[in-house]
Amino acid sequence: MLGNIKFIGELGKLDLIHESILHKCIKTLLEKKKRVQLKDMGEDLECLCQIMRTVGPRLDHERAKSLMDQYFARMCSLMLSKELPARIRFLLQDTVELREHRWVPRKAFLDNGPKTINQIRQDAVKDLGVFIPAPMAQGMRSDFFLEGPFMPPRMKMDRDPLGGLADMFGQMPGSGIGTGPGVIQDRFSPTMGRHRPNQLFNGHGGHIMPPTQSQFGEMGGKFMKSQISLRPAQSFLMNKNQVPKLQPQITMIPPSAQPPRTQTPPLGQTPQLGLKTNPPLIQEKPAKTSKKPPPSKEELLKLTETVVTEYLNSGNSNEAVNGVREMRAPKHFLPEMLSKVIILSLDRSDEDKEKASSLISLLKQEGIATSDNFMQAFLNVLDQCPKLEVDIPLVKSYLAQFAARAIISELVSISELAQPLESGTHFPLFLLCLQQLAKLQDREWLTELFQQSKVNMQKMLPEIDQNKDRMLEILEGKGLSFLFPLLKLEKELLKQIKLDPSPQTIYKWIKDNISPKLHVDKGFVNILMTSFLQYISSEVNPPSDETDSSSAPSKEQLEQEKQLLLSFKPVMQKFLHDHVDLQVSALYALQVHCYNSNFPKGESVANLARNC
Repeated sequence: MLGNIKFIGELGKLDLIHESILHKCIKTLLEKKKRVQLKDMGEDLECLCQIMRTVGPRLDHERAKSLMDQYFARMCSLMLSKELPARIRFLLQDTVELREHRWVPRKAFLDNGPKTINQIRQDAVKDLGVFIPAPMAQGMRSDFFLEGPFMPPRMKMDRDPLGGLADMFGQMPGSGIGTGPGVIQDRFSPTMGRHRPNQLFNGHGGHIMPPTQSQFGEMGGKFMKSQISLRPAQSFLMNKNQVPKLQPQITMIPPSAQPPRTQTPPLGQTPQLGLKTNPPLIQEKPAKTSKKPPPSKEELLKLTETVVTEYLNSGNSNEAVNGVREMRAPKHFLPEMLSKVIILSLDRSDEDKEKASSLISLLKQEGIATSDNFMQAFLNVLDQCPKLEVDIPLVKSYLAQFAARAIISELVSISELAQPLESGTHFPLFLLCLQQLAKLQDREWLTELFQQSKVNMQKMLPEIDQNKDRMLEILEGKGLSFLFPLLKLEKELLKQIKLDPSPQTIYKWIKDNISPKLHVDKGFVNILMTSFLQYISSEVNPPSDETDSSSAPSKEQLEQEKQLLLSFKPVMQKFLHDHVDLQVSALYALQVHCYNSNFPKGESVANLARNC
């Protein structure tokens, strides 16, 4: 669990997880579980301290200050509890103190992360003066680096003064594997050169001979015991390819470019005579081409502001797209970049807002940004609305323009925009967006697009207004009732029937006010049938306190009901003729009406519904 929390914290530190998710994790870790004792919450509290140390600085801002204060008040109370282990209490104390010091960690925590092998070598040279060479290929002697600038002077003086190749490839004193009798000396032990001549270094192959006085005499002119050169012989360095001089900064050439080196032959084989082949070449270390570090978040925001400002002033979209592409912003920064584009244009003219919308659409076409990036940016700006409304009172109307243009350019769909705005979130932003769409396009286009989206308009309103009557009232106030023509029909048709119940007048009113596309809609037939039945019920059985609803109607009432049904027959035939599915919808509306009326006794309508 701790590993998962560390992973979540690192993602949150990189702005890859929304703050609300991080707050949810913290609340889950802090809340008191049922049937769990406080002493068993150690793991949760350790995870809490870990996530606080990682993303605490990001969450501790002005908008979330009250939440953070509650978290740390709870942590302080837990810190004083004796039921928790001491380790957990100290972790809580460290986290509380970290916030008190403005999230500046103590020195002990500044350098406790993992290091690369190169950093370890650099630290060794800096702190201990010891150079740790990189692992070398098989067959290469590691004691080569005991010469030159990597070996301290005192070590050099302690070397066995044999000169020649022994000086170049000898081993440090005391570096063998143990001491005393029975210890197996390795093949590079200095005792090999001190007590017996190496077969590779003399001309007496196959014979182990002690050094004679004459041998020292022959070398007397060149070497004295007190003046022994630590350099290789001159002939060793004079080859066809002259070896460059040793520079202060050196590096080994890759093993593939090195000449082969001779190793001591296995026991039982006669060694080859003569000197070894050319030594490894040492070349000057080329100057490192330092990679340019990626720009920080602040630098990216400044670059975005520069690019957008120049674009709004000049209108050159190609330069703006190239400027954004050259920024090479990481993917997790794209929503914030688009938020900056929107915010920079909010207090400018409508033409500049349209330019900003066009730039966002162009970035999507070029594959730089995505629809998800835009929605995240849009929601980020919405979260800042309370602060922005101080300087820009109509900020929601301007954001509705951005959303409408994004829908027109197919950057997002109506359903994608509606999802985060359900239950009246940021109300009436969604309705403002629909108003802008109707203004930029036309009503028929918007009606068709809205019906295809399958968005439930009642869910887009605050909970207190989520009913048909209130919804129609709000839509009429915003000039959007055309989106629900059947809802308006349900309210107006019954009024029209009561004014003039003649079939000709009703049919003419429907033709003038209802689109022909809806004449074959099941919802239209349902409303038409329901309106006729409601009118008949109100005429035959007018509501009054003295009338007993359980008593059977008189013959006059039944006859009146029958005549009214027959009077509406021409209208029903006009819309239901040769449409079986619409006839079924009419029968369903009849059954629903009678069910809501508790199937009154004796009514022909109720009898008809029972027999359906």
